[in-house]
Amino acid sequence: MSDVKELPAVPPIEARGYAHPEVLVSTQWVADHLDDPAVRLLESNEDLLLYETGHLPGAVKIDWVHDLNDPVTRDYLDRARFEELLRKKGIHADTTIVFYGDKNNWWATYAFWVFSLFGLRNLKLMDGGRLRWVEEGRPMVTDLPIPPRGTITVGERNDALIRAFRDDVLAHVGRQGQLVDVRSPEEYRGERLHMPDYPNEGSVRGGHIPGARSIPWARAVNPDTHTFRPASELRRLYVEEQGLDPARETIAYCRIGERSSHSWFALTYLLGFRDVKNYDGSWTEWGNGVRLPIEK
Repeated sequence: MSDVKELPAVPPIEARGYAHPEVLVSTQWVADHLDDPAVRLLESNEDLLLYETGHLPGAVKIDWVHDLNDPVTRDYLDRARFEELLRKKGIHADTTIVFYGDKNNWWATYAFWVFSLFGLRNLKLMDGGRLRWVEEGRPMVTDLPIPPRGTITVGERNDALIRAFRDDVLAHVGRQGQLVDVRSPEEYRGERLHMPDYPNEGSVRGGHIPGARSIPWARAVNPDTHTFRPASELRRLYVEEQGLDPARETIAYCRIGERSSHSWFALTYLLGFRDVKNYDGSWTEWGNGVRLPIEK
């Protein structure tokens, strides 16, 4: 594309040493597949109104509040409603689903994780997210596509493989299992109940789960390119600096499970950790829980 702007170069995805490089695609790959009927682009943002201001051609919106959550319980939607969601988005059994979004794909990886709960495997993430695409000067549109209805059939949601609940975490703490707190250092130390530049909310206590290592989620991303760091840098961050063992069960958490889904993605697919779970109850549940231990 002749109008694509020159930005700091990044190594090709396949040259970065990832355990599963196939789950990441470049902005150029996406540009080459904009008219591919076998590919469906899904935009998931923290800012629920951002999609309407402009999005990738053909991309449809995933609203993390209304599309993915049960309207009554604090849980995700069930099989029937998830299947209907996918069909409305034009997804078939053989569709390649590519997620992207704002904030360095923070909420895109959250949607990726929720889709994975239902066993979907043909999922990919656009490395660099929405901001990389915009900074490269690639096309954005405001029309709202209505794709032909999909025909996909999905199975029941299976939380056991990649989701941790409160009692799972409590048992994990008891056996001194690996825990990763991906929030800001201020939240980890108990000085804040939410990220810097956000209002404090969501918990009556500050601190972290006993034994958790502080590894803020955004450290996995190069801030200049918005793309994931090479495996060698990620390994230095998680394994060499923090002593995490890729062979041991690992549980990641944040405040409501969205930032930790980003770290879950990096540990699982980029570094090849064998057993990583996301505790989506996170600090909102743990910090408010009766008789749950904390550290500061």
